[in-house]
Formats: sequence, structure tokens, C-alpha cells
Amino acid sequence: MSKSLTYTLLFLIMMIWGFNVIAIKILVESFAPVTITALRILLAGIVVMLILGIRKEFRKVTKPQLIYITIGALTGILGHHFFLSVGLTGTNASNAGLILGLVPLMTALAAILFLGDKLTILRMIGIVSGLIGVSFIVLNGERSVGSISRGDLYIFLAVVTQAVSFIAIKRATETMDARLMTGWMQIVGAFFLFVVSSRLEPDGLSTLTTGTPVDWIVFLASAILATGIGHMVYNKAIHQIGAGETAIFINLTPFFSLTGSYLFLGERIMVEQLFGFLFIVAGVLLGTGALEQSLRKHKQKRMAS
Repeated sequence: MSKSLTYTLLFLIMMIWGFNVIAIKILVESFAPVTITALRILLAGIVVMLILGIRKEFRKVTKPQLIYITIGALTGILGHHFFLSVGLTGTNASNAGLILGLVPLMTALAAILFLGDKLTILRMIGIVSGLIGVSFIVLNGERSVGSISRGDLYIFLAVVTQAVSFIAIKRATETMDARLMTGWMQIVGAFFLFVVSSRLEPDGLSTLTTGTPVDWIVFLASAILATGIGHMVYNKAIHQIGAGETAIFINLTPFFSLTGSYLFLGERIMVEQLFGFLFIVAGVLLGTGALEQSLRKHKQKRMAS
């Protein structure tokens, strides 16, 4: 796959992921949030496994790999998607999309804490910038610190749990294919979500009969395109062009979430949200080391020429 095609696919996936926040907002308001999330993740995992099976890339996993899969499923699937689905019942899609833009930054911070990555001055500035951006978003309007939306807090926890899961994924993918890791995480994580939904939403399955045809079209698009195929393409891109370049594209998802919430849900875009978006973009570029990596490559090219 050529670099230009990889860039094009990444752009499309970022657009799908941005709009997926709006899709999830629609789903959690139409069905029991945790139940529909468990079903969505299960379908995504099945799609990933079917694709791997057709391509004859399905492999058995070892016990150490299974441990990382379980950790990833508990954090990246159960934790992330639980907080995301419940959080979206208490905040708007535009706020959620912007806060989710912190994922690369929180992942970089987790790598510094757990993997020993170097903390540079630029990275520190990026982390602070990202947190300032979130403060603009969660305190927009007439809110004060004491009245931060619980939904916004849950979305932030969704960011933290996904960042932790990426550490487990990084460890596991040293010995197994990232796409296989994704599929197993989704299936195991869906099981955990079904267990939680049976406790929190005993009548959750009955809400599935109340959905409209549009709701189910949104469900299929979210499960298959965004959650299933989207993550496979993204993991493949990391392998081809590197994590630094791929992370830069993540900056597009808050933009598409913001515009999508305006176009499809009629949500107002606040000035504070725009300021927050700019700070988060700057934070991701600096905090993930993407800017430093780009400058380093440019310097090496100049020295070689």
C-alpha cells in the first residue's frame, strides 16, 4: 500500500471516528447504553476475526499474550467504552469529541509513566496545553469548577482507560499481530460489558426491540466501519508509517466530531470549545513527540543532502 493511499485511508478513518461519536450519542439515547455498546463491540470483534480468517491470518494466542489481551479488554474495551457510553448520556457530542482528542496525549503520558519514555520540555508543554484545552471545554458556558458535568468526567476517564490499554497493546504486539490483538480484545471485552450490563441494565435487551431502522443502520455503521475495520486500518497504518505520523491524524477527529454534532444534532459550537480544540491540537503535536520527530527527520534530511 503506497504512502499516499495510507494517508487517504487515515483521513477517511479519522472522519468516520469523528462522526462515530455522534453515532454513539444516538445509540445510547435510543437503547440501554451499556447493552448496545456490548453488542456493538461484539459485532466489531466478529467482523475483525472473519476478515483475519478469510485472509488466513488468524493465529492461536499464548498464555502471556492472553494476559495482555485481558488487561487490554478490561481497560480499552470495558473501561473505555463503558465510560464513553455512559458519559454520552450526560454531555453533548461536541464536548465528548473534543475531550477524546486527548487520547494520543494521554497515551504519551502513560508511556512516560509505564514504559520509561523520555519527558522533554516540549512534551511537558504539550501535556499542560492539552489539559488547558480540556478545562476550556468542560468549564464552557456558566459552569464553575464545582459543577463540572459528570458526563464530561466520564469521557475523560474513557480517555485515561484507553491510554492505559495502549500500553498493554504495545507489549502484546511485540509478539502478536496488532489486528489479532484488536479482535480478541473486542470479543473478550464485549463479554465483560455484557456481564456489567446484566447487572446495571437488567431490562437492557428488551430495549433492542424499540429501535428504528435508522438506529440500526447507525449501529451497523458504527460497529463495522468505525470500531471493526477502522481500528484494523489504523493499526496497519502504524506499522507502515510509524506511530508519530499516524498520531498527527488523530487531530482531525475532534474537528469532525465538532462539525458533525453541529450538522447532525444541531448542537451549538461555543467559542470556549474552539479555544479548547486549538490547545488540544497543540498539546497532541507537542506531547506525543510528533513535532520533535518531524523536526528530527527534517534535520537529518538536510544533513544528508
